[in-house]
Amino acid sequence: MNQKAIWTVIVALVITNCLSVVYFVTNQSGEKSAEKTVEATKPVVASGEEEVVATIGETSITRQQWLHELEDRYGKQILEGMIDEEVVRQMAKKHNIALSEDAVNRELTLIKTMYNTIDHEEINNEHWKEQIELSILLEELLTKDAVISEEEMKHFYEENKHLYEIPKSYHISHIVVKTKEAAEQVRDELENGSSFTALAMEKSTDEFSANRGGELGFVNAENGFAPESYLDIADKLKPNEWSKPIEVEGGFAVIILHEVIDAVTYSYADVKDQIKRQIAIDQMNGSISVEPFWKELDVKWFFENHQ
Repeated sequence: MNQKAIWTVIVALVITNCLSVVYFVTNQSGEKSAEKTVEATKPVVASGEEEVVATIGETSITRQQWLHELEDRYGKQILEGMIDEEVVRQMAKKHNIALSEDAVNRELTLIKTMYNTIDHEEINNEHWKEQIELSILLEELLTKDAVISEEEMKHFYEENKHLYEIPKSYHISHIVVKTKEAAEQVRDELENGSSFTALAMEKSTDEFSANRGGELGFVNAENGFAPESYLDIADKLKPNEWSKPIEVEGGFAVIILHEVIDAVTYSYADVKDQIKRQIAIDQMNGSISVEPFWKELDVKWFFENHQ
């Protein structure tokens, strides 16, 4: 799975799931949104039928005001994403396109191990599996009439075989501190129930990962995202278990293992359908979009008359 293939999946995920994007945008801008809303809202006294969701001094923000603001800011994007998802499902059913669980799990594994910059702390496997399924269904719909020769697909596989060979990979986070004593103190706090993520944000000297709670994503011997010592120690840990202090450049580290993915090599038969979709999409030279199917299903929506 090359970088273009990875971006194909990510683009399709965005198209078919605007809800996730809105969720994170809303979280990150929530305080600013509330602040602007308060500035624009004159002091009100909520009636008995209006639920107050915030009070600032003598000013109240009601649920109705809040929901109206959300609809104005994100309503069209959310509704479009919901329609896209349903369109993909209905079109897949119409054309008898179904996916095996193995195909979805394989795509999830490839994404998690190869697209390392995903914030894995926010990944919920069931949620991502659902979005990957929608992504593959959309690709299948767009390429269902494509004719790709067996020879071309086999050539693609042989040329890119290394992309389908996943080394044993470890999803880890770390906390880096200056001294061994400080690392031992981190371990003591973890033993007493402190959050690894919170401690990393508070104490870690690794600026790259500290603001992500120490998150390093999936690391392995090939991608070079972590020292070899991390891999050796991670191999001896159980999921959700943290290590003893590890000496690293600039101090000592404590790592925690989240998940292990065993080494796997996918055969041509395993990825044949994926290769067909990828070649066909490359040949299309266009964007991946659900829009062409809206007319086929006669989609009508609120914003048709509210542009």
